Parts: sequence; C-alpha cells; structure tokens
Amino acid sequence: MTAAADPVKLMKQEVGKAAAALVESGSIVGLGTGSTTAYAIQFLGDRLKSGEIKDIVGVPTSFQAEVLSKQYGIPLTTLDAIDRIDIAIDGADEVDPQKNLIKGGGAAHTREKVVDYLANRFIVVVDSGKLVDRLGSVFAVPVEVIPMAIAPVTRAIEKLGGKPELRMGVKKAGPVITDQGNMVIDVKFDIISDPVNLEKTLNNIPGVLENGIFVNCVDLVLIGEVKDSQPIVRQL
Repeated sequence: MTAAADPVKLMKQEVGKAAAALVESGSIVGLGTGSTTAYAIQFLGDRLKSGEIKDIVGVPTSFQAEVLSKQYGIPLTTLDAIDRIDIAIDGADEVDPQKNLIKGGGAAHTREKVVDYLANRFIVVVDSGKLVDRLGSVFAVPVEVIPMAIAPVTRAIEKLGGKPELRMGVKKAGPVITDQGNMVIDVKFDIISDPVNLEKTLNNIPGVLENGIFVNCVDLVLIGEVKDSQPIVRQL
C-alpha cells in the first residue's frame, strides 16, 4: 500500500472502531459486508478477546462476514436460534440526508436487509464519498432476481423508467451469482424522487427477491473523512 493511501485505510479503521465501540456485552450483533464493516468486525473481535466485552454473538449477512467473524473469534448464530438483534453494523454505497441508503455493491443486500431491518439499532459506517443529496445520484440500484425471471423483470423495470444491466463477474465468465443462487440487475434511474415507494414497487415485480434501497431503518451514520492527512469520524 502506498503512503498516500494510508490515511484512507486509517480513516476506515477509525470508523470501524467507532462502530464496534457501540456494542455492549450480551448483545446479538448483525455483522454487515464491505471494507469498512470488515474493520468493525476486526475491532469487535479485539474487544471480545481482551475481555472488554463478553457474551456477544454475531449474525453474518454474507459469506465474507462469516469468514471474518470466525477469523476474529466472534461466535455466530442464525436467525432460527434468536428472537432479536440488538445492533447491526453495515456499510452503504449511498446515503442521503434522510439516512436512506443504496446498498448491494457486494450483492449481499438481501441478507443485509433482513438482518439490518430486524435490528433494534442499525449503525451505518461509510466514508464521506458515499454521501449524496439524492439516492441514485452515483450508484445504480441493485435488484436481486431469480434466474428464470430475468427477461420479464428487465422489461418491467424498463417500463418504470429504469435502465437495467445484468451484473457480470469481474474475474469469472458469466453473471454474478448471489449467496441465494440468484442474479443481480443494476438499475440506473434518472431521478429517484420517492425512494420509499420505489423500494416497494421494485419488490412487487414478480421474480424480484429484494432490492438495494433501504428506507426508514437507519439510526446512526458514522462518516469517516480525511482532513489534513488525519482521519476523523463524524455522525449523521
């Protein structure tokens, strides 16, 4: 890693550390996906190992989160075995001023939405580059679709004014396949004026499992920035 990149890494670490510091002993913790959330999982494991907190269990939102949790010594459970999630920590691809999100850059948004919406407190960890005035300004909306429905779902999305594109693998031939065995269509909208209704409309298309618009669910956003080569964390 170059020296110029170090402040960004330090900033992500500080955001992850700030989120991990909010977890109390005895908590059931939703463990999200992404580079900043990975640091939160690491620091949570450090707190557990040092004895600073105890008796926590995690609910991973992806295979990545599961692997990291095991690596850092965080005991895991499943939704079948619990009746609540006390706190969830997850990243986002976009955050608007109302704390609505677009998620799904890692194609884990379906599991993330299940876990994050169940949490009594949902903490989002991002860098300042993820802040937007309006959802969809930069990032397309990921839509998870069962394979047999790709064609009709694509046509339905186009009728809504969206520009859908099947997400293809970067280092593999063929489309990206989710942990559920489905495909992802990334949809660009010229404007998302009503994310609450768009989230519902997309999910009502037969064949759509879930989409990456998260609305009215975030309690706190921890935002990392680099100022004068120093990492800072602020709240929204």
